[in-house]
Amino acid sequence: MKESFRKYKEKVQEFWQSRTKKQKALLFGSVLLFIIIVAGASFLATRTTLVPLYSNLTPSETGTIKESLDGRGIKSEIADGGTTIKVPEEVVDTLKVELAAEGIPKSGNIDYSFFSQNAGIGTTENEFKMIKLDTMQTELANLIKGIEGVNDAKVMINLPEKGIFVKDPSEEASASIVLNTKAGYQFEESQIQALYHLVSKSIPNLPTDNIVITNQFFEYFDLKNKQNSTPGSTFAEQHEIKKQIERDVQRQVQGMLGTLMGHDKVVVSVTADVDFTQENREENLVTPVDEENMAGIAISAQKITETFTGNADQAGGLAAAEDPADVPGSSYLEGNGANGDYEKIEETINNEVNKIRKEIVESPYKVRDLGIQVMVEPPQPEDPASLPQERIDDITKILATIVRTTIDKKAGSDELTEEAINEKVVVSVQPFNGKVEFPNDVKQVLPLWAYIVGGVLLAIIGLLIFLFITARRKQKAEEQELMEVEEAIHVPDVNEEHETESTMRKKQLEKMAKEKPEDFAKLLRTWIAED
Repeated sequence: MKESFRKYKEKVQEFWQSRTKKQKALLFGSVLLFIIIVAGASFLATRTTLVPLYSNLTPSETGTIKESLDGRGIKSEIADGGTTIKVPEEVVDTLKVELAAEGIPKSGNIDYSFFSQNAGIGTTENEFKMIKLDTMQTELANLIKGIEGVNDAKVMINLPEKGIFVKDPSEEASASIVLNTKAGYQFEESQIQALYHLVSKSIPNLPTDNIVITNQFFEYFDLKNKQNSTPGSTFAEQHEIKKQIERDVQRQVQGMLGTLMGHDKVVVSVTADVDFTQENREENLVTPVDEENMAGIAISAQKITETFTGNADQAGGLAAAEDPADVPGSSYLEGNGANGDYEKIEETINNEVNKIRKEIVESPYKVRDLGIQVMVEPPQPEDPASLPQERIDDITKILATIVRTTIDKKAGSDELTEEAINEKVVVSVQPFNGKVEFPNDVKQVLPLWAYIVGGVLLAIIGLLIFLFITARRKQKAEEQELMEVEEAIHVPDVNEEHETESTMRKKQLEKMAKEKPEDFAKLLRTWIAED
């Protein structure tokens, strides 16, 4: 047994010593990599992945759940400052069902089902009010928790006492809300407004002015009303809008003329007059159907004709004191004596006209006036005539088109004619004396860290080359030394035949006997005769 073990050991040592350093390093690295892979696979296979079972718990609830899990022998971990408890992933669903059957976790909140379970005959009015108030607060908090960005909510509601008499004025309610928001979440103005309206409509007689909403960092969520805007904020907002309009037009003109002339050859300045008036008006208009004849549509007509012939004193005649000529729509013909003719025509027509009712809300931000000033440097700065007049006219037409399409046609009282547009456009051709010129041969300067990294890489590459050359030289020296040793201790082969004169003659005679048997026979007879 020892002899076989010694043979295997010698073979291993011989195999290891016959390898080069590179082969030894590759073999050692392969073994080490195999060990690391096996260890990593074993760790991943035996590792227990913990996932949250419950989050946003109170310390008392966390302690209750931890005690229950320890009694079951289940591994657990508390995280997030005691608000989250984690368990192995494979038992999460089972634990939720089992703990829910035991009534864990107990949130302590009251919902509307509490009335049907606990309200009885012995409940006093004060107890009922307290239960109702707590229920309203809990339900409102649950509504707010469902909003994105809110982890938890605490609601405090103050309901006023009702008066003894019916005519007593009712007081307004108030609410204070503290939100536990997600880290880094930014609420938009529309979300804050919706939150205020949600609280206001959930509680009777609760205006938005009586609601206070803050987060865990005491940051208030204010409801910004348009009526509460200050003059300073209004001016800043209007000034920013005016600058934005001027900036947009300036970029448009700068980009267009910069492409035409060169970006360093054009300077653009824009001034705008913006109308911020927002008008709400109602118009009740009555217009004829037939505007040409100024007439409407006849929907009903009545015509009455009366005639009389004879003495005025007869029945149905005119009264003595009334003059027939004064009756409108009648004619009187005189006759002999008291006799005469009377005729009365009365016509009534009801016309229908167009009745138009308009509620007009005109938006603000109308551009009443716009001015564009452009400075252009000619191709040859010292010669202004190098820029032809046709090019200047083209630039003026381009700017006039921009002015015509930007100004609101209804904002100004004067008609926007070609002369008026040309007065709003100025094109100046002159050299730019204040222009900063940069040298063309700009040298690219690398940062210091690039040189450091490059130097380290070069040093590593040089070291590797040096080690490679040294290893090659050493390997060649070892091979040369081995060859010299083999030559020095060369042992001749025992089985090797030495060439002598007799052996050579023997080989020649064997060859002659095979190739020329007659000559070989003569030679033998000669040797025998001589003997």
